[in-house]
Amino acid sequence: MLHININKLEIKSKDKKLVNISFNITDSTALIGESGSGKSLTLKALLNLLPNSLEVKKDIDSNFELNYNSIGFIPQNPFTSLSTMTKITNQFFCSEEKKEEVLNLVDLDKSVLKKFPSQLSGGQIQRVVIAIALSRDIKLLLLDEPTTALDEENKNNIIDLLNEIKKRLNILILFVTHDINSIKDICKNIIILKNGEIIEKGLTNDILSTPNEDYTKRLINSTFKNKIFRT
Repeated sequence: MLHININKLEIKSKDKKLVNISFNITDSTALIGESGSGKSLTLKALLNLLPNSLEVKKDIDSNFELNYNSIGFIPQNPFTSLSTMTKITNQFFCSEEKKEEVLNLVDLDKSVLKKFPSQLSGGQIQRVVIAIALSRDIKLLLLDEPTTALDEENKNNIIDLLNEIKKRLNILILFVTHDINSIKDICKNIIILKNGEIIEKGLTNDILSTPNEDYTKRLINSTFKNKIFRT
C-alpha cells in the first residue's frame, strides 16, 4: 500500500510562521480550510514550487520516490493550465497510445486531440488537464480546488470521475478545497487547517457527523446548509 508520512512541514516568511503541520497520506485525503489557511502553500511545498523568499523545512518519507514523474497536479483554474494556441495533442508529452488510454480514462474521445482549448467546454478542459496528469505513472495526485471554475453539473461529474480514477488506478489523493461538499464522497480522511495549523483530523464520515471544533462546525454548516448529502 502506498503511503506518505509528512513528519514535519514548516513554512516561514521572515519571522512569521505560515504553516506548521504533520500528517499522513495513506488513502484519499482532503485538506480543508478557509482562504489563507495554508492549503495551497502546503501543495506548493510538496511540488517544490514555493519562492526562495520563504523558508521551508520538510521531513517527509514515503514508500515511493516523490518526484516529477510520481506526482500529478490539477490546478485550481484549468483554463490557464493549457496553451490556448496549441492543439490538445501537443500538450501531452507521451505516446499516441498513452494519450488515447488516458483520454479513455476521463471519458473523452480522441477527437479532442485535434482541437484547441477554445473549442472545448469547461468540463472537457478539466478532463484534458486530468488526462495530462495521468499520462505519467503517478502515485500521488494533488488537486487544488479543481471544481471551483465549474458549474454544478460539471462539478459533480468531475467528482464522480475522480472517484472512479482513484479506484481504478489505486493512487493516493490529496484534495485541497474550502468546499467540504466536494470531497464527502471521494476522500476517506479529512484534515481541517486553520491559520497554518491542523486543528482536527480523522475519518471524513466521523468528522462530518461529529466535529469537535467550532471552526469545523462552521465550515460544515456553511457548506451543507439547506443541502442533503449521501452517506
